[in-house]
Amino acid sequence: MTTSPIDIKHIYDTDNIARSKDDKGIVILTEKQKKLIDDLLVYMSEADAERVLIIKDRMKDLEHLARAIALFPSLLEQHDLPGGMRTPKTLVEMLIDNREAGDRTLLLPSKASLGKGFLVAKMHTFSSLSKQSTRIKAPASLSEELMTEAVTMMFSLLAEDVYLNLIADKTLSREIRRQWGYSLLMLWEYRTDDRIQVIAPILNEVWTARRKLAPAFGTMMGTSELLLISMQMDGQWLGFIKNKLSDPGVSQAMEEFLFGISYEQISQLRTILRTKGIAAIGRDEVADYLGTHIKTDAGLDYRDFYSLYTIRRDDARERARMKLQGPHKTLEDYFIQFVTEQNV
Repeated sequence: MTTSPIDIKHIYDTDNIARSKDDKGIVILTEKQKKLIDDLLVYMSEADAERVLIIKDRMKDLEHLARAIALFPSLLEQHDLPGGMRTPKTLVEMLIDNREAGDRTLLLPSKASLGKGFLVAKMHTFSSLSKQSTRIKAPASLSEELMTEAVTMMFSLLAEDVYLNLIADKTLSREIRRQWGYSLLMLWEYRTDDRIQVIAPILNEVWTARRKLAPAFGTMMGTSELLLISMQMDGQWLGFIKNKLSDPGVSQAMEEFLFGISYEQISQLRTILRTKGIAAIGRDEVADYLGTHIKTDAGLDYRDFYSLYTIRRDDARERARMKLQGPHKTLEDYFIQFVTEQNV
């Protein structure tokens, strides 16, 4: 399955991106999500009738939040704001030309920040619904699908960071950065992303496989672990491994992902083990050798994935800013960049 890139030629020189008359901005619930909730309410009405009203009230809260955010200026239209005329084109160019380091929260449109809050609230809601489904012994498939929706939302949150990272990468062509810029505007406007719908299951499968493996903290090469992860994986992932793993930045980012520790810690551990003549150690021993707390045994919870991603993201940004050795992007950055470039 492939994703369809935004055709910049059709929208780049326009002040407004075409929208349908019934376009209300943020997608509160997709048709699939509506059906999952309806199915849950059927089971809940039999097992815990009082909880039905609580769930319905929560969904109304999300709807009210989305409607409030929709009152803010659309990012896909021209607006005469106090700071000057803003169009999709000027907004994307501002993102591309920004050279400021540090947190970008205050540089982003209000709608972007508010929409992120909506997405987090919706994510937690679906995670809670999945747990409620399990509690009342609804079909396991329903609980799993509800949690899958929450995980996909987490990847949409992650995608926002990835798009911002790639847009800021001055080594990439301006045209491809515009592509990500318009993808980001769409994500901010609707809080859904077709590309992520495809990529999320792949990254989640890689994460699940990584969690079940026992990396060899000796050679630190991760070759066997990588082969195990890649077997029977999606064609896009195999293409990524085949075409990009020889890139030092990609291989270093892959090691960080596999071992759950930073490039610097991996280098330090290699030196320690080589000096002591130790062939390999277990996951539980890593912290002792490095002399600091290391969370190398993260679970399958989507919050663990995002937490470790943000650590790798911040480390990569710092290396890029300080021009230090090691990966200047995360594995997720490299993979989403690869998938996008394959479809341009």
